[in-house]
Amino acid sequence: MDQSVIKINMDENLRKDFDNICQELGLTMATAITMLAKKMIREKRLPFEVNLDPFYSESNLKALDKSIQQIKEGKIVVKTLEELEKFEND
Repeated sequence: MDQSVIKINMDENLRKDFDNICQELGLTMATAITMLAKKMIREKRLPFEVNLDPFYSESNLKALDKSIQQIKEGKIVVKTLEELEKFEND
């Protein structure tokens, strides 16, 4: 089977972490990427779930808006860290 070269740009820290995990698994990065490609072809999908950052979910943004509104209305309670720790231990 003919081989071809694929060149990708990747953050250096990500590449190092990926390489370390591959080595721990006894794989090369090329083998891991080939495994990914074969699985995607076989299943016709990404072999893992892809989600948006939950921080930006509609429900979280609504909760943040509500909190901001409460702050603007002065509906806040200010406690020191010591007061919060005492409250937690009571």
